[in-house]
Amino acid sequence: MIPRYSRPEMVAIWEPENRFQKWLQIEILACEASCRLGQVPPSSLATIKKKARFDMKRIEAIEKEVKHDVIAFLTSVAEHVGPDARYLHVGMTSSDVLDTAFSWQLREAADILIQDVKKCLMAIKKKAYQFKKTPMVGRSHGIHAEPISFGLKMASWYAEMKRNLERLKRARAIINVGMISGAVGNYGNIDPRVEKYVCRRLKMTPAVASTQVIARDHYAEFFQTLALIASSIERFAVEIRHLQRSEVLEAEEFFSKGQKGSSAMPHKRNPILSENLTGLARLVRSYSIAALENVPLWHERDISHSSVERVIGPDATVTLDFMLKRLAGLVEKLLVYPQNMQKNISQYGDLIFSEGVLLALVRSGLTREEAYSLVQRNAMKVLEEGADFKESLMKDADVTRKIAPEEIKMLFNIKHHMAHIDAIFRQVFI
Repeated sequence: MIPRYSRPEMVAIWEPENRFQKWLQIEILACEASCRLGQVPPSSLATIKKKARFDMKRIEAIEKEVKHDVIAFLTSVAEHVGPDARYLHVGMTSSDVLDTAFSWQLREAADILIQDVKKCLMAIKKKAYQFKKTPMVGRSHGIHAEPISFGLKMASWYAEMKRNLERLKRARAIINVGMISGAVGNYGNIDPRVEKYVCRRLKMTPAVASTQVIARDHYAEFFQTLALIASSIERFAVEIRHLQRSEVLEAEEFFSKGQKGSSAMPHKRNPILSENLTGLARLVRSYSIAALENVPLWHERDISHSSVERVIGPDATVTLDFMLKRLAGLVEKLLVYPQNMQKNISQYGDLIFSEGVLLALVRSGLTREEAYSLVQRNAMKVLEEGADFKESLMKDADVTRKIAPEEIKMLFNIKHHMAHIDAIFRQVFI
């Protein structure tokens, strides 16, 4: 099912009208190439180019009888062209048209997705610089670890999405492959120069060695790339969902005037956009599995891949387009609460500075094991007794024998954890 608010340009790529128009262009280009080789009279080519068209209802009616979409299409075109239609599809097989057109459709979809990713990058970058040194708790296993900045979190998103942009560009090149090689890919009844001409005109790379189809590893790589991008989006969405939890509330999806979060509880403001993205990511990943299953076909071809691609081609690209558009808007309007970030930093008596104390004790001459034991026993007092970590350390004679109280205080400086953020940003936003 096409998500609501899907981009019309992306949906249009997969409309039957567009698919048949591409088939027609491929057939005409093949005739042009054959004419250049002296195999099609110039007058016949002129007639074909002038009269070639198709009728959607007629194709549908013919297909009901012949049970073959390409034959139905060619029959409809021939009805418009007349006798010169005998020069259409000469030496070609259905997959020459189907696969070249499918690659073309995926290329058009990739171009839209590339622009989508760029818009996401712009939104993430703006947020990263806005909160470049806004301190917050870094977490591992969901537990407070050490301080980071919200801008640094955004920078990690940017770096990942930038890698996704490069992956998508590579995937676009991988699927930008066409073929006009005949029934089993050996050019038995068609000159290889026809393929080169058609592909050149379509700005495609001719398949190095096709069978009766373009090898499906090309497409599998493309859909795996879409799955990776969807998984990145889910990573970001899951993070937002966590940050919006009532117990955390460091960031929150924008909640518009008049919006309602629950039919029963008027106070609710739920992370519905992020949850939606999480669910859609599962779909896009599943399409990559289907694409992998299409790789092992029987001999030179079967059509087990065909029904799959008619679903995953439009569904995966339309869904990911929707997801990227939603992510960009989510990030642009994301509400960030620095005061709650500061509150959470202090929630457990500054335990997040424990590593600095550990290292200071090691520098003082203790073994790492000895230092770890001293720091951990004071940390446990915070978690089990509600003590203040800094005060506990300063009352511990084993600690103060190695580190002076004034030095202990200096170890609880959050600026220490912000010192290299400028350098990280220079690496990320080059």
